[in-house]
Amino acid sequence: MTPQVDFKRRADPAELPEWMDEPCSYDDFRACLIDLAQVNSLTFASRPTLDFLEKLWRSGSHVSKARHGAPGSLRIVDVGCGGGDMLRRIERWAAAKRIPVKLTGIDLNPYAARAAREFTKGNSAIEWLTGDAFSDTEPIDVVLSSLFTHHLAEPEIVRFLAWSERVAQRGWFVNDLCREPLPCKLFSVLAKTMRWHRFVQHDGPVSFRRSFREADWQRMTAAAGVPSTKLTRWTPARLCVERMK
Repeated sequence: MTPQVDFKRRADPAELPEWMDEPCSYDDFRACLIDLAQVNSLTFASRPTLDFLEKLWRSGSHVSKARHGAPGSLRIVDVGCGGGDMLRRIERWAAAKRIPVKLTGIDLNPYAARAAREFTKGNSAIEWLTGDAFSDTEPIDVVLSSLFTHHLAEPEIVRFLAWSERVAQRGWFVNDLCREPLPCKLFSVLAKTMRWHRFVQHDGPVSFRRSFREADWQRMTAAAGVPSTKLTRWTPARLCVERMK
């Protein structure tokens, strides 16, 4: 008999690994990213992030110092950018709104920048970097992450939040999953029905078990010394952390 899964407690990444985090071929990594982009499209994953950026822009952040070329431009850094579908969506949003932005995607996995460049068509100005975001020395207006923090152990998340608070001059936004059993089960069924890559079929349910509830974020933001944040659930199955300065 299959044991009952406890969704009240967050599973640590060391306790419950994801296949995508393990060594693999570029072809597998690339194929996984293609299917993850489809997942993000079907679940409107960019909607919370774009909502945050829209509010930030309307709040008057566009009159901040013009450090990056165009007057009032925003330098936005996406940490753990993967294949880059979030930044490409932001680039289209900014172009439609005529908002000057400088977009940077950074990921520790060298396959990510390679795939992001391959997937990015046209005259995109997005910069794709391989490395540790903490080593970025250029001024940053906004730090974003999407489906990134559940890959980290709690002390690493606290460090990431403290760094985001320190370097992001306008604000930061975490877009991740909400740890609930029903979305986890529905995702498992959908992943098998869509015949998504085996990494996606395995890692999706694992991601839900490694994701968060409000009490987790309240504990971690307090540990990071962040003065105030806004926690918002988005359908389907997203729990986002917003910090606007």
